[in-house]
Amino acid sequence: MKKQTKAIRTQTGKTQYREHSTPLFLTSSFTFESAEQGKALFEETEEGNIYSRFSNPNVTEFVDKVCMLEGAEEGIATATGMAAVFASMAGLLQSGDHIVACRALFGSAHQIITQILAKWGITHTYVDATATEAEWEAAMQPNTKMVYLETPSNPGLELVDLEMLGRLKQKYGFILNVDNCFATPILQTPLDFGADLSVHSATKYMDGQGRVLGGIVVGPKELIAPIRFFARHTGPSLSPFNAWTLSKSLETLELRMEKHCSNALRLAEALQQHPDVQKVLYPFLPSHPQFELAQKQMSAGGAIVTIELEGGFERVKAFYDALTIPTLSSNLGDTRTIVTNPNTTTHAKLKPDEKAVLGITPGLIRISVGLENVEDLIEDFTQAVTKSAEELQAAS
Repeated sequence: MKKQTKAIRTQTGKTQYREHSTPLFLTSSFTFESAEQGKALFEETEEGNIYSRFSNPNVTEFVDKVCMLEGAEEGIATATGMAAVFASMAGLLQSGDHIVACRALFGSAHQIITQILAKWGITHTYVDATATEAEWEAAMQPNTKMVYLETPSNPGLELVDLEMLGRLKQKYGFILNVDNCFATPILQTPLDFGADLSVHSATKYMDGQGRVLGGIVVGPKELIAPIRFFARHTGPSLSPFNAWTLSKSLETLELRMEKHCSNALRLAEALQQHPDVQKVLYPFLPSHPQFELAQKQMSAGGAIVTIELEGGFERVKAFYDALTIPTLSSNLGDTRTIVTNPNTTTHAKLKPDEKAVLGITPGLIRISVGLENVEDLIEDFTQAVTKSAEELQAAS
């Protein structure tokens, strides 16, 4: 069966009530049929639910679906995407280890690596997303335990060659940990290119409607086991309700991503033709510096379009005021189109030189393209670009 069929048909076993849709298991704990069963469950000689901090049928169903989509053996779900990112590192790294990371990272991932892991004696080296194989190899140290990256990156939509890093992993033996949130397992499956772990903020496209928080890490059993140990005893548990919501949302993920991607490509093409847009970045635009790599490892370009407008933050404000459809928010991955100015929101804590390296300028705008009619989106963005340019020119 294809992924779309499995995403719909994978669910927990029916209860005695013969329900068609998986019910909510809103319980903190589970009972034992006997003292012997309780002992066996805690000794892990028998599989089963004990406590919802450890496992829950709704969470298990969600994990099973993502493992199927990513081609992974096992997984662990968490309360948020950043909890998944942190668990994927903290569960596997220890003092004295070294991590190589792509420089283009979400702000909170950057803080984990530079502020939190650093306190535990875990060092790091940053490498540009567009670095050559030789440059990535030069960053390796004898104690390099993990390579962590996002592809496409947030918000600059830079890509990292997964096949190339898969080759280096075979040579150096590090754990290849990929944030696959922007692409989703519908557009890209990092494990097929040699990655060990695939991490997601399920809050984004897996939910897809801005309702619940969640995260997940999937990979081989031997790596998920220590991550599960970390999560089980530190408690970043995904709630049964959120897991139920996310599992149901996965049934439409492929359909939604098809529309997200087609809308994003159409909008990117239109904005690229507008004389008052300084730059448009989208992986499946031929003008993208890594267009060929995008086509090699992704089946479509994703739902994020990044543009740059001249005039700094004043232009951004005028542009926002002129828009009539999009929402102003720092979130992404919604059915509704969202615009964000990373310089003042998601990446505001970065130092000016760090922003410069990542191309985060005052006029940069990240567009999370939704599922609205694309003609409406093109019309609205086009008029907002024109109007904001005219207002800025009149003010000067």
